[in-house]
Amino acid sequence: MSEHVEAKPVEKPIRIKKYANRRLYNTASSSYVTLDHLAKMVREGLDFVVEDAKSGEDITRTVLTQIIFEAEGKGQNLLPISFLRQLIGFYGDSLQALVPSYLELSMASFSKNQEQMRHYVQDAFAGMNPFKQFEEMGRQNMAIYQRAMSMFNPFAGQGGAPGAPGAPPPAEGEPSKDLDSLKDKLEAIQKQLDQMTREK
Repeated sequence: MSEHVEAKPVEKPIRIKKYANRRLYNTASSSYVTLDHLAKMVREGLDFVVEDAKSGEDITRTVLTQIIFEAEGKGQNLLPISFLRQLIGFYGDSLQALVPSYLELSMASFSKNQEQMRHYVQDAFAGMNPFKQFEEMGRQNMAIYQRAMSMFNPFAGQGGAPGAPGAPPPAEGEPSKDLDSLKDKLEAIQKQLDQMTREK
């Protein structure tokens, strides 16, 4: 006779309401909060959604972007200018739909290595130089990124990206086939990232 195991209830994200006066209200604590409070909640791993108090629209992405904007404005720079330029360049690009998934995979790989990086930093204060390890990890991550980008680009090895000088124009009927191929490659990237992480 098998024992009945009760499933743990899934915790719902905390609802934050944003009013017309830009004030943010935490419905869980019944108190007004600031963007700094929300940033702290993110660092603590607390899940939340932000809704427009009047329309009920989910504006979480906009508010999170605002948190990043304010942090960057205070000099806590995490986003290199070159990265921002490249990111802006993908808006309206044919690969725009794939960029969010690629960035998620890249950050997931980086997050898996963050504890190792923290140990390197701590060892530096004990007299060890962590830069050699950082360089090695950087090379490994760059190899992952380059492999991922080559998989994202269906024209890799054929003269460059679509629209680039010397790139052959795609034949009629190819876009849908390329899209299916890109989806398969996206799944392959996830498997490769997981495998590389386990091998480290």
